[in-house]
Amino acid sequence: METYRRKFSSVRGCNYIPRTAVNTIEMWQAETFDEQTIDEELGWAEQIRLNSVRVFLHYLVWEADPQGFKNRIDRFLNTASMHGINTMLVLFDDCWNQEPKLGPQEPPVPGVHNSRWVASPGRSRVLDKTMWRGLEEYLKDIVGSFAQDERVLAWDLYNEPGNSGMGERSLPLVEASFKWAREISPSQPLTVGLWANFQDSMHKRFIELSDVISFHAYDQPNVVRAKIEWLQQFNRPILCTEFLRRQVGNTFSAILPIFRQHHVGWYFWGLVAGKTQTYLDWGSKPGDPPPRVWQHDLLHPDGTPYDASEIELLRRWAEGEADQ
Repeated sequence: METYRRKFSSVRGCNYIPRTAVNTIEMWQAETFDEQTIDEELGWAEQIRLNSVRVFLHYLVWEADPQGFKNRIDRFLNTASMHGINTMLVLFDDCWNQEPKLGPQEPPVPGVHNSRWVASPGRSRVLDKTMWRGLEEYLKDIVGSFAQDERVLAWDLYNEPGNSGMGERSLPLVEASFKWAREISPSQPLTVGLWANFQDSMHKRFIELSDVISFHAYDQPNVVRAKIEWLQQFNRPILCTEFLRRQVGNTFSAILPIFRQHHVGWYFWGLVAGKTQTYLDWGSKPGDPPPRVWQHDLLHPDGTPYDASEIELLRRWAEGEADQ
C-alpha cells in the first residue's frame, strides 16, 4: 500500500486524445490511428514534464479487430514510454452518445463541447447481459495482454458509471468488470473513479472495489479539498483522474497546492485543443464562438500554450520549485 501511495502521489498527467480524433473510435480505428500526431503531442507533454496520460479505449474497435487493436495499443504505449510517460487505460465509459458505430465518425458540431464522444460499449450492451460474453472477452483480452506491462500504470475499468442517465443500472457491469479483471490478476491496480455523489451507495461500492481510490474534481477549490479530506478516511492512495474547469476557479494554481498538501496525483483534461472541442463549456451551444476562458485543454493545435504561465507552473511543479 505504501508503494502505491508514493507511486500515485507523484503522477502528473492529463487525459489524452489526439487533436485529430473526435472520439475514441476515431482515435483507435486502423484507418484513423494517427501515430505521428500522438508522437508530436506526447513530445509536448514531455517538455511540460508530464509523466502519465489517462487514455480511453473502445470495445467496438476491439470487437472488429482484436489483434490489430492490441497492436495499436502497444504502439501507443511504446510512443508514450519513449517520452517518459506511462499510461492509465480506461476500458468502459458511460459518457455521451450511447449508440456508437464503427466507420467514419461525424465531424464535430461547431461550438459544442465534445459533440461526438461515444460511450463504450453503449447503453444497449450495458443493459443486455446476453451481450456480456463479448464484454468479458474484451476486458480479459486487453487486461491479460498488458497485465505485466510496466508501461501501464493502472486500469480504470469504467469511466463515470451512471452518467448519461444510466444511474445504478451500470453498477452490475462495474462489479462484473472487477470480477473479470481480478481473474486475470494484473500487476497493476484497479480503480473506478467517483464522479457524482461520493457518499451514495453506488460510489461507496466503487471505493470498496478499487485498489486505488480515484475521483473527478471539476469543483471550486474548497469543494475539491473537502472531497479529498472525506476520501482520506479510507486510508488508501488517492488519485484525481479528471480536473480543470477554469471558469469556476478550478485552475492549476488553485488546485495543485491542494493535491500536493494531501499527496494526491492528478490528471487534468486535456492536452491539446482539437476535434473534441473540450476547451468549450459543457453548456455550449451550436455556433458558439470560442470562449475567452477555456474550460479544459492546455495547448493550441500548433503546440503553443493557451496560457504560458500555466506551462511555467507545471514545469516548476515537476522540478519541485513551485510554492509549497
